[in-house]
Amino acid sequence: MSNPAKRISILIPVYNEVRFLTTLLGRVEAVDFCGLEKEIIMVDDGSTDGTLALLKPYESNPLYKVVYHPHNMGKGAALRTAIQHATGDLIVIQDADLEYDPQDYPELIQVILDGKADVVYGSRLTAGKPVRAFNVLHYFGNKLLTLITNILYNTTLTDMETCYKAFRAEIIKPIRIRSNRFDFEPEITAKVLKQKVRLFEAPISYNGRNFDEGKKITWRDGIVAVWTLLKYRFVD
Repeated sequence: MSNPAKRISILIPVYNEVRFLTTLLGRVEAVDFCGLEKEIIMVDDGSTDGTLALLKPYESNPLYKVVYHPHNMGKGAALRTAIQHATGDLIVIQDADLEYDPQDYPELIQVILDGKADVVYGSRLTAGKPVRAFNVLHYFGNKLLTLITNILYNTTLTDMETCYKAFRAEIIKPIRIRSNRFDFEPEITAKVLKQKVRLFEAPISYNGRNFDEGKKITWRDGIVAVWTLLKYRFVD
């Protein structure tokens, strides 16, 4: 049975992305999300690099909702705010840099629209799309976290830490997100898998940044992710 969705919410947490944001938004606007009406929700998480000035003109654009945090709270906190403002039947996550290509999203959401899945993750680690070579520590860290996820939650994911995640709104909106930083990814994955939803993966492209280009996640976030996966296996 097909999904009767009419509207999609695209959530974009923003923190110090003055170099990339305008280009990224142009790419998001250009994508046909399988004919769904779009709303783009940007949450600025206390940017200090000039991003605020870029965001101001979008406040009057009916395609956008722009929300501001008074200080930096983390990606998870920004997404928690964005989810609260989302009105779409489907909800997807888009980072504010250029690592991911919004043109990949229609393939993910079509699986939901076809009635096959409740949640779809875009995997950078399955064949089929161009992928820039990973930093070796990020690559093995991601593989380890995904392996831990699969063992703890009896699944076969290839890329738990991917940004690209698409949800039916009724799946994600009731979930209470507690994580404020990059531990959002393991927390939402743990809580989705515990619901026994139909979770699919689809290949996506990836143009990963290094730290000199603005990448923010570190090995410390990996340690927190392991603890998050363990914690939510046994508690809410």
